[in-house]
Amino acid sequence: MICLRNIYKNIGENTILKNINLDIEKGEFVAIIGQSGSGKTSLLNIIGTLDSPSSGNYLLDGYEVTKLNNDEKARLRREKIGFIFQRYNLLNLFNSSENVSLPAIYAGKNVQERRQRSKELLSDLGLEHKLYSKPNELSGGQQQRVSIARALMNGGELILADEPTGALDSKSGIMVLEILQKLNKQGHTIVLVTHDPKIAQQAKRVIEIKDGEILSDTKEKNIVNSQEIISKMMTKEKKTLSLLKNQAFECFKIAYSSIIAHKLRSILTMLGIIIGIASVVCVVALGLGSQAKVLQSISDLGTSSIEIFPGKGFGDLRSGKTRLNFSDLKTLKSLNFLEAVDAYTSSSGVATYSNISLNAKAEGVGVNNFAIDGLKIDTGRILSEDEVQHSSNVVVLDFNAKKNLFPELNNEDVLGRVVIFDSQPFKIIGILKKDQNKIFDDNVVRLYIPYTTLMNKITGDKKLREIIVKVKDDMDSTLAENAIIRVLTLKRGQKDFFTFNSDTFRKTFTANKRTTTILTICVAVIALVVGGIGVMNIMLVSVSERTREIGIRMAIGARREDIMMQFLIEAIMICTIGAILGVVLSVFVIFAFNHLSTDFPMILNAYSIFLGLLSSILIGVIFGFFPAKNAANLNPIHALSKE
Repeated sequence: MICLRNIYKNIGENTILKNINLDIEKGEFVAIIGQSGSGKTSLLNIIGTLDSPSSGNYLLDGYEVTKLNNDEKARLRREKIGFIFQRYNLLNLFNSSENVSLPAIYAGKNVQERRQRSKELLSDLGLEHKLYSKPNELSGGQQQRVSIARALMNGGELILADEPTGALDSKSGIMVLEILQKLNKQGHTIVLVTHDPKIAQQAKRVIEIKDGEILSDTKEKNIVNSQEIISKMMTKEKKTLSLLKNQAFECFKIAYSSIIAHKLRSILTMLGIIIGIASVVCVVALGLGSQAKVLQSISDLGTSSIEIFPGKGFGDLRSGKTRLNFSDLKTLKSLNFLEAVDAYTSSSGVATYSNISLNAKAEGVGVNNFAIDGLKIDTGRILSEDEVQHSSNVVVLDFNAKKNLFPELNNEDVLGRVVIFDSQPFKIIGILKKDQNKIFDDNVVRLYIPYTTLMNKITGDKKLREIIVKVKDDMDSTLAENAIIRVLTLKRGQKDFFTFNSDTFRKTFTANKRTTTILTICVAVIALVVGGIGVMNIMLVSVSERTREIGIRMAIGARREDIMMQFLIEAIMICTIGAILGVVLSVFVIFAFNHLSTDFPMILNAYSIFLGLLSSILIGVIFGFFPAKNAANLNPIHALSKE
């Protein structure tokens, strides 16, 4: 079963093993004896594939071990070798049954099979009442029996025992030796390392080693010639779905146990992720809320409204010669894609009531202007079509006009009274609400009167200064603007007018808002990256703290990918839990903000939540990879020796 040829082991300039030639047959019970520092444990580690010789050849059950890679050696340990350590090397987070089941997890056995097998093994060793006890709840002898059961989990053709009674009392030590003898009778090959000659006498063959060389062997040497040894090729291991499922489940279980076992450290690690994710969600919610508020304000100022002015542009000195006329207004009213069309003009003057005189602005409007501009009536009514056609002397006051001209009266008492503007009396028929959605507040006193009245009785204009239209909701505003330009150009014979589309302001704001949001999200992403660096640092510390655990897992057959997946999933789990807590925190912040704020709401967006969760997983993968790789590349011997 074991063929060692010319084995040397050097550590630096020191030679630990010298020219070891040894054969061990299947079914033998061999004791390797020697004083501390003689090299017996190093020899056992080479036999167990935990360590590699500096030179020489080693065949285990026909496989040339020195030519195998790390995962192939792990497969040998998993399928053929069982370790019994002096210090038991049980995982404190797991109970007896779970510790025994570990090798079967890496072998791809299902949960029921693992549980049944571990129960049988523990029962055979008299531990059926300790299935769910943690290592710290067991005596030394009981822990060693759990370790023996773990060694037998996958068969344990070859059992390697390193000072298995060294940490036990005499009674427990005798029990362990009796178990080893019983296993040998059942066909298991036993290799036991000890410094005690009395324990060595329990074996059928005793090999004494001194200063790295075999001093004596109670069995007559019958070393097979090196040329006669033929090594087998190891077939490639097949990855089954069951194996992958067991790997993933085990990794999640270990990650969860580790997080629970180190609550404070885990929470502090998650803190950066929590703040980063909450920042992303809240920033997006704040941006959407403020954007919705401003867009609503724009809508109230004139959603999808297009203003038509005479001239080539604002400030055109010749615009007075090319005024719009009433036939243009009539033409635009005939277009079916326009919801409302009306003229607009204005004039400044003095508004007087009783002994109060104020500078005011008369807004010459039609029936539709109130809806186009988003003006809402508070008391009374707006202008009628008949009043516009007949140039009636009626007026609708805005909030500032009512407040300054009638400070002592309520709204109902103001209706019906007469206010003088530019020597013309106007009967008050309505009062507008204060415009809460106005982006910039002002104190201008506005009087809304029929544009025909303003033109005929105050300014004397015969031409229109402006036409304002509202586009139907199902019509694209830009297309409507182009159509209006074509229609008026054909009618007037030339393009001696220009347009202003309120949607231009909307689109400009939206573009600027998008840029601002991206910039703010970038700041939040930086917070996530900082949190990710924190995760990486903590995971590196975790690898350092759990080096011995990694060594134990490697000794019982864990592959490099098993170790890597374990720590990578732990990093991802920490980031994901942190992301979920960050989302919960952001929801609480948004709820509190919306409850306290009267100006505008924060709008929770599912896309930002998805983006936050996805980015946290990516951070877990990116920043967890390096610590996971470090863990997977650990040397089993160095890992096991770590305190």
